[in-house]
Amino acid sequence: MDKDTIFFRGMAFYGYHGVYPEETRLGQRFVVDLELGLDLAPAARTDDLNQTVDYGRVYQVVKELVEGQPFRLVETLAERIADALLTGFPVEEARVRVTKPNPPIPGHYDSVGVEIRRRRT
Repeated sequence: MDKDTIFFRGMAFYGYHGVYPEETRLGQRFVVDLELGLDLAPAARTDDLNQTVDYGRVYQVVKELVEGQPFRLVETLAERIADALLTGFPVEEARVRVTKPNPPIPGHYDSVGVEIRRRRT
C-alpha cells in the first residue's frame, strides 16, 4: 500500500462458507483482516469523521457479508468484501485477508485462507 492505511485485525465471525457439506451445515469461524488505503491528511487536519472511514460501518459491512449468504469459496467472500469497501467507502485500495482457522481438511497447520488486493477503478 502506498497510501495511508486504516487497518482491522482479527475480526471474527461465524459463517457457512465452504465446498464441503459439513461446512455449509455446521458452519465455522472466519477471521478477517483489512488494510484500507486512502489519504488520511484531510481527516487529520479537520478532525472530521466525514473525511475518513467510519470503522463501525466497515465492521458492519464485513459482518453482514461473512455471516450472510454462503459462498463455496473464501476467494469469492474476499472479493465481495473488497468490492463492498471500494464502492461504499472513500478508499482507493483494499487488502482483504480471510482466514479459516479450522477447515475440515486433514493435516497439521495453523490455518488456511486467502489474501487479495484490489484498487478502485
